[in-house]
Amino acid sequence: MSSYDKDVECPIFIWNGINKKGIKVNGEQQGKAINEVKSELRRQGISITKISKKPAPLFSFNQSVTALDIALISRQIATMLNAGVPLVQSLQLIAKSNQKVNLRKLLIVLEHQVASGTPLSQSLRQFPRQFDDLYCELVEAGEKSGCLDVIYERISTYKEKSEQLKSKIKKALFYPAAVLIVALIVTMLLLILVIPQFQEIFIGFGATLPTFTLFVLNLSDLIQKYWLSILGSNTLLLLIFIKSHRSNANVRNKTDRLMLHIPIIGAILKKAAVARFARTLATTSAAGITLVDSLISAAGASGNYVYRQAVLDMRDQVIAGLPVNDAMRATGCFPDMVSQMVMIGEESGHLEGMLTKVADIYEQQVDDAVDALTSLLEPMIMVVLGIVVGGLIIAMYLPIFQLGSVVG
Repeated sequence: MSSYDKDVECPIFIWNGINKKGIKVNGEQQGKAINEVKSELRRQGISITKISKKPAPLFSFNQSVTALDIALISRQIATMLNAGVPLVQSLQLIAKSNQKVNLRKLLIVLEHQVASGTPLSQSLRQFPRQFDDLYCELVEAGEKSGCLDVIYERISTYKEKSEQLKSKIKKALFYPAAVLIVALIVTMLLLILVIPQFQEIFIGFGATLPTFTLFVLNLSDLIQKYWLSILGSNTLLLLIFIKSHRSNANVRNKTDRLMLHIPIIGAILKKAAVARFARTLATTSAAGITLVDSLISAAGASGNYVYRQAVLDMRDQVIAGLPVNDAMRATGCFPDMVSQMVMIGEESGHLEGMLTKVADIYEQQVDDAVDALTSLLEPMIMVVLGIVVGGLIIAMYLPIFQLGSVVG
């Protein structure tokens, strides 16, 4: 077992004792077992009075292995393999330098299995949450062709592009949600805390209040009485939706369809799906995976039910003998430019290169669309909040203005 294996696997023990000078001391010591720690401390001249295993923290931040971590280690493996470093040594070096405990453990397991003769692709399949079927298939193709360094270069590029695209999509979805949440919070605070103060003033007016003011006052009363029920029911509905989305394929499919029809956001999601499809198909084709199998991987990577079904329909038509570009047109989901570029790629024998260009074009379009959305929503936040706050203020001051005109 190497030194960094010990750092990962051995627990930590908390101890109290007395040193050679009779002074009480305490500390932490790592070891395989409590007897090993006691022996080590005795060699240091410490008489143990109390020792116990350090409990695991209730919350462990930044320890889960994320898709971004996999993209990072894929790039590191590609760099080392291209530099001529053997695979086992590459895994060992990356594990030794990694700060995440869980990721380090994962790399150590892979290193040990590869060192014992297990193919890397077979070892990766033991961790489906971290390495999906596409990743394992690409590695297997690299092992069979003897070009694992080339394949890992493509894998790392694919993973990096994929994570960049995911980040852009999350950014595009976050801003509209942020606008709605901020507007809702501000409105609730005004209705619960500010409006009731005006209501006490209006009671002494003894005059008929404007319709808009009455509407706001009634809304404030309603929120004050039932805010807990409203908050609880909305939270419950949200939790039910989240659980249903995770466990029910029909809910996920309907949500995917609905998302594509949202103004602006839908267009971004469509471009992202095309980019994912093209990037995945280009990567798998370059790795030597058959077109039929590549289309299955591209369908899963598209990230949306509508496009997933469209790509699977394409696969069926390709099996039946139809060219990819004709099968793509038949789905009605892909722009004409994409099908035309694929047609050129098929006719010239450079389908992989054309698909890569399609992916680059649509990833850039997603990037530009997200930047434009961000620029648009920043002033929109101010406008929405201005309308909400301004409307409530006008509703409260209308009776005061009317009273001033009557006095005048």
